[in-house]
Amino acid sequence: MGQKPLQFVVATPYSLIYHGPLFVTWKKVVNGGEPRLRGCIGTLDARWLINGFRDYSLNSALRDRRFPPIQAKELPSLECTVSILTDYETANHYLDWEVGKHGLIIEFTDPDNNTKRNATYLPEVAAHEGWTKTEAIDSLMRKSGYNGTITESLRKRVRLTRYQSTLFTMNYSEYVAYVKATRGAAPAIDGAKPGNY
Repeated sequence: MGQKPLQFVVATPYSLIYHGPLFVTWKKVVNGGEPRLRGCIGTLDARWLINGFRDYSLNSALRDRRFPPIQAKELPSLECTVSILTDYETANHYLDWEVGKHGLIIEFTDPDNNTKRNATYLPEVAAHEGWTKTEAIDSLMRKSGYNGTITESLRKRVRLTRYQSTLFTMNYSEYVAYVKATRGAAPAIDGAKPGNY
């Protein structure tokens, strides 16, 4: 689950042959602080990387309902990460995974109304939040829309799929340098202030 430069997405044949699930995450750095989430949307369905990255980078920037759409003036303070999801495994029980290594997909039936519920967290979420395994599962149950009482019995009925991811991150100044190197000029984006990229 290491961080790698995003360059291969544009520059290598891997981008033409990868067909799988992916998520795109935008984070914003303010005053040199820790990057804060600004948008994250992806798919658990298989997509060709180049098309999936294009579609989900826009969706996560403009359509994540938790945040207002990203504006051009924010670009210099943003970083973008594509998470390539791999190594799916059915877990033996809800605690059969490692914090910081595995992403999670939970599925369960809501005991209050017999509704099927599901939710996912990328591998880095539980570690970033400082959650135990049980806290992560409980949070996923809430994320799925379940508002009832979470009991040990209900947790044991969760079907858990674990997965891993490889992250490729690029901030705006790295993007500008890449565009300059490949196209000979920096990108012109209306509303973005020129900076020290």
